[in-house]
Amino acid sequence: MRLCRSAGAALGALALVLATPTSASAATGDFFYKYVGLDGSPQAAVLHDPDSLACITLPEVADPDASAPAFAPHNDTGAWAIVFTEPGCAGDFWTLRPHGRPATDRLKLRSVYFTDQR
Repeated sequence: MRLCRSAGAALGALALVLATPTSASAATGDFFYKYVGLDGSPQAAVLHDPDSLACITLPEVADPDASAPAFAPHNDTGAWAIVFTEPGCAGDFWTLRPHGRPATDRLKLRSVYFTDQR
């Protein structure tokens, strides 16, 4: 699995994020990810029924100067998840299908956006 590095593709994803109408909805299910804790050991986290149509910066890895990115996301929600390498849904991105298989530890992320559109 490799991250999409095209600036045009990143702009396209950003346009999708900005063009999607906002509403108070949630992606039903759980979104799992791992991160390195303050003691240096791997930790697991979950977003239960996360907000959709809004950028979610993962709190444990929000500051690139203070933490390594999260890794190994698993989208077990009913929505498409677009994971980003930077906070605020910026940087390189990868799309994870609804109720998909867990990604490898090589897939890094700091923020995620859930949508019903691909």
